[in-house]
Amino acid sequence: MDLSLQAGTMLTSITDGILCCLTGKAASLVMPVDSSEPADTFEFVEVKPGRVLRVRHIMPERRAPVVTEEDQVKEPEQEKSSGNSNNSSSVHCKRKITVYRNGQLVIENLGDVLHSEIVQCQNGDVEPCSTVEVELADYKEVPTSPEPKPAPPLSMVGEQKPAPPPRRRRRKPKRMVMIDSEREISSCKGTHSDVALFFVHGVGGSLDIWGSQLDFFSRLGYEIIAPDLAGHGASTAPHIAAAYTFYALAEDMRAIFKKYARKRNILIGHSYGVSFCTFLAHEYPDQVHKVVMINGGGPTALEPSLCSIFQLPSCVLHCLSPCLAWSFLKAGFAHQGAKEKQLLKQGNAFNVNPFVLRAMMSGQYWPEGDEVYHAELTVPILLVHGMYDKFVPIDEDQRMAEILLFAFLKVIEEGSHMVMMECPDTVNTLLHEFFLWEPDMSKKKAAKTDPDKTVIVNGVVAQTPKPNKPMDK
Repeated sequence: MDLSLQAGTMLTSITDGILCCLTGKAASLVMPVDSSEPADTFEFVEVKPGRVLRVRHIMPERRAPVVTEEDQVKEPEQEKSSGNSNNSSSVHCKRKITVYRNGQLVIENLGDVLHSEIVQCQNGDVEPCSTVEVELADYKEVPTSPEPKPAPPLSMVGEQKPAPPPRRRRRKPKRMVMIDSEREISSCKGTHSDVALFFVHGVGGSLDIWGSQLDFFSRLGYEIIAPDLAGHGASTAPHIAAAYTFYALAEDMRAIFKKYARKRNILIGHSYGVSFCTFLAHEYPDQVHKVVMINGGGPTALEPSLCSIFQLPSCVLHCLSPCLAWSFLKAGFAHQGAKEKQLLKQGNAFNVNPFVLRAMMSGQYWPEGDEVYHAELTVPILLVHGMYDKFVPIDEDQRMAEILLFAFLKVIEEGSHMVMMECPDTVNTLLHEFFLWEPDMSKKKAAKTDPDKTVIVNGVVAQTPKPNKPMDK
């Protein structure tokens, strides 16, 4: 952007901001955006009276084939390998989740061993029979003494081994949750009429950020549903802060899900959109088949920051909108060239009303979405993280992978927060491989457990229990 254009944009924003402060009204409203996509793929859904969301719904054309007499004879054999068949694998999901009063969260995984054949994922094969002990994110730790220096190597035979770090004394359990269920996991192809893909964007974006993914998977025959959140894209923008709380937006996504859901649904969320996918997966475990979390952060309860720049008045944010857009470009993309600027413009990222942006950031309050809430999920989850993401540290996604039952983490080295726009081919290939993946349960009988195996997570030592049957992390 040249200096004259940038100065003109800044002057316009300042003028509109002053008018906003004087009139007490937003300088601009969210209006339908121009799109080159066919108009028949867009629908407007009224989730509540006066609350309308734009939804891009791509329904593939599945023409019924001409059936001959010869085909009717072979029909029983073809049903086993046809596109509509569902040859799933049954997985035993069993884990014991215990929260202690001293801030410890202990997760004992007692179910089947789940092996992944997703080559690009780092943790394809998960450890059998593992116990995970972590500290709750909202627990205030007492300062501890410095870590002791490592012991020198053993020099004499018979010398005692160094003792493991002392374990924190456990108190009485504050809360205990037992998960024990069977889950069917199968390959989801574009030719399967009972499969639907839901794409949910985050704060400041729109369904346009998924452009590459929508085109790719629609060509493969998948049914696609991609909504604009309230106040984003071409959805209506109520001028009331309560319309943008997590609970209000989650109910919007519930309405969209109930309207378009098939038998097997795959949820793909980005950033704040991951929280809504988590909510739906928790509410509808039998209908949500798989989940993809792209730069979604750790498994912690949502709470708005009181010191954020987004707590400033809407008129001030309107004046700062060019600076916010430039800051998002620097933080959201690994590179800041002409290509990234064009992607930012096409994706309508941060092209929202300042009032909506402020209300969205202030409304991120979801105390129920803590570690236990995420640990209760039994759906297979693919975690995608951009290495250069400045919004979400990689350790948050790593912690998410520790807490979840079936999670596979993939770090894309050349990507950042908007990795699906920066590296569309890589992300599309990875997602498609995850959609087609199904566990090979023939390995679970051959899985062996080590009763003396010790798992160390976040510096906390946990001894795995002696199992009666194969277990899984």
